[in-house]
Formats: sequence, C-alpha cells, structure tokens
Amino acid sequence: MSATQTTIITYLGTPIFGITLSILLFLFGQWLFKIGKGFFLFQPLFVGMVLGIFVLWLMAKAFGVNVTWFYTNAYKPGGDIIFWFLNPATIAFAVPLYKRNDIVKRFWLEILLSLIIGLFISLFVIYGVSKLLGLDNNGIASMLPQAATTAIAMPISGAIGGTPAITAMACILNAVLIYALATWLIKIFHLTEPIGQGLGLGTAGHTVGSAKALQLSSASGAMAAIAVVIISIVVDLVVPTFANFMGLIK
Repeated sequence: MSATQTTIITYLGTPIFGITLSILLFLFGQWLFKIGKGFFLFQPLFVGMVLGIFVLWLMAKAFGVNVTWFYTNAYKPGGDIIFWFLNPATIAFAVPLYKRNDIVKRFWLEILLSLIIGLFISLFVIYGVSKLLGLDNNGIASMLPQAATTAIAMPISGAIGGTPAITAMACILNAVLIYALATWLIKIFHLTEPIGQGLGLGTAGHTVGSAKALQLSSASGAMAAIAVVIISIVVDLVVPTFANFMGLIK
C-alpha cells in the first residue's frame, strides 16, 4: 500500500467522511430543488447521486488513486451506515398501509392482481429492451429488480447476478422521471381515481413517486405507500424466479 493510500485511510477512511458527504450533497440538492421551484432534475436524491459520483471521481483523481479503491476505502464505511437507514425507512411505509387498511381490505384482489400483472409485463419489457441494447446477463440482472424500492432492489440484484450500484441508479432515475412526468401521465391515461394514481406512482416512482402522490391527495399518497410495500414483496418473490427461468442465474 502506497503512502497516499495509507493517508487516505487514516484521514478519510472513517464513517464520518461518507456520512458528512452524503448529508451535505443531499442538503445541497434540497436547496437547488427549492430555488428551482421543484424542477425535476434538482430532485435531492438525483442531485446527491450525480454529484456524489462526480465528487468521488474528482477526489480519487486528485489523490492519484483508483476510483473504485477510493470509493471502497474512503466513502463506503460511512455510506454503508447511510444505506442501513433505508431499511427502516422502507418499513415505515407500513404505517400508511395500516392507516388505510380499509382500502386494502376492500380492493385487495384488484390491487394485488394489478401489481402482479404489471410487474410481469415490465419484466418482459425490461428483458426485451435490455437484449435489444446488447446488455449482458449482469446488465439485465441489474435492471430487472428496479420495480422495487432501492433498499429491496439492491440485495435482489446481487442475488441474481446483477450489480447493486447499477440497480440503485436505475431505481433513482426511474423515480426522478416519474416525478417529472407524473402529471402528464395521469392526464394521458385518465387516472382520475386516487387508487390508480397512487398505485402507479408508488410502483414506478417508489418514495419519490409517493411524495408526488401525496401532493395529489392523502388517499393517493396512502395508496402509493401501499404499492411500495406490496410491489417490493412481489418483486422479492417473482424476480429471482424470472431470472432463473431466463437463465440469468448460473
């Protein structure tokens, strides 16, 4: 190990660096989102992801070390702690699920069937588009779990031979696009019912889509949260089976 690498591990290889960098970039994203009056490209998660990659690349070049090595040894100790909080944050979606269990009890069959059918359609579309783009098995496996929220999609991606980091980027890009196009999509598909709005935004946009659904109505927000929970369970059960059927798991 070179003197530069030893110095990096000594001063930056603690959780403080990764945590501080993540929080600062997210706060910067919130500020941009506020002054940009909700412009979709300034969504804090998207800003944090893009700037985070750029900052880590810039710092790695400045220190003269490999970017992957810098990420693993300087950022990851703190980044893993930030990532840990995704799990309880995802579980928190069970709260609106509990509060609006009356809707779930009334329409449970319609909700479940629509999410399962929609997931199967999306899996075949993702697989077909990935093949057309010439992605290898790793790339396809990285794309398949993106219907679930990031905290669920990443472990599934790793289990079926994908790259969790690529899956996370796909999930966030999906969420940002859905946030930007939500109003237009609702008009195009005539989604006037809160149930349809919430299920669509929660499934495609995850937490960001749920935030958009909440702006429409409390019922839409609750249904979006319900969709995030249910689709994550369905993805966890269906995607590994689908990947195995398609020969992605060796």
